[in-house]
Amino acid sequence: MKVSVVIPVYNERAFIEEVLLRVQASPIDKEIILIDDKSTDGTRALLEDFDKAQSEGKREVLVQNGKDRLALGNIRFLFQPQNAGKGAALRRGFEVATGDIVLVQDADLEYDPRDYGKLLEPILEEKADVVYGSRFLGGPQRVHYFWHYAGNKFLTLLSDIFTNLKLTDMETCYKVFRREVLQDIRLKSNRFGFEPEVTAKVAKHRNPTWRIYEVPISYSGRTYEEGKKIGLKDAFNADQSGNAGRYREYLIAPSTNSPIRNDDSLATRASLLGRLKNWEDAKSWEEFTHIYSRLIRAVSAWARSPSR
Repeated sequence: MKVSVVIPVYNERAFIEEVLLRVQASPIDKEIILIDDKSTDGTRALLEDFDKAQSEGKREVLVQNGKDRLALGNIRFLFQPQNAGKGAALRRGFEVATGDIVLVQDADLEYDPRDYGKLLEPILEEKADVVYGSRFLGGPQRVHYFWHYAGNKFLTLLSDIFTNLKLTDMETCYKVFRREVLQDIRLKSNRFGFEPEVTAKVAKHRNPTWRIYEVPISYSGRTYEEGKKIGLKDAFNADQSGNAGRYREYLIAPSTNSPIRNDDSLATRASLLGRLKNWEDAKSWEEFTHIYSRLIRAVSAWARSPSR
């Protein structure tokens, strides 16, 4: 079966060549789809050079200061006209993917393509339709920030509450789908909200109900000095300019049916959340995400409260 490896890229000049070499080294039938999200650090210029070389008929290019050769034949280069976020880049990549299986790969060195075999195995053995690679199931990993670990576990817990799944790592980069799974759901999130959105929509899908597996993966988390981009504020808070946080960015409109309002006090929100019974029976994704976003808003307000 052919695998489409979809790689959203933003400001990864230091790592993108090595990532591509590692992906190419994976012994699977694959196409690689690179989507540059308007990088500003030289990544875009490098990929444009690769794209030009490919259009001129070159089968490979020298990379890493002439130390290695990168095959170009199975790579497709896409360039976003403006920075739109990971979710938007992935949607564009999914639209052009031709593989039977679609695998999401980050453009840094935190996730190892040598894990492809274990990620693909449940689908190839027809046990699963969707596979998540979990950093918390015992695979080798570099010791990383405690608060990132705690934040990931908390967000996964919230996701599990609302989806009735038992995932250990909802936020993982490594997500693998049968192509028809992605064709059958409509994704809207532009930025890091892709992770909870796709998880919820896969979990809520019926006729058929998708089979979801988790497998352990290795993980080598970066420090901020090494280029890590995502922080806890991406998980919970709206920034000072009013941009929505990752769990709220794909909210279409406030629901008229929900009892929770923006101006409710934290105590009122908590009380209303405690009495809220209709999340499982929500008739639409908009209502579901509205309730989900209100829970995140209540937790965020509590976390920022000076009196807690």
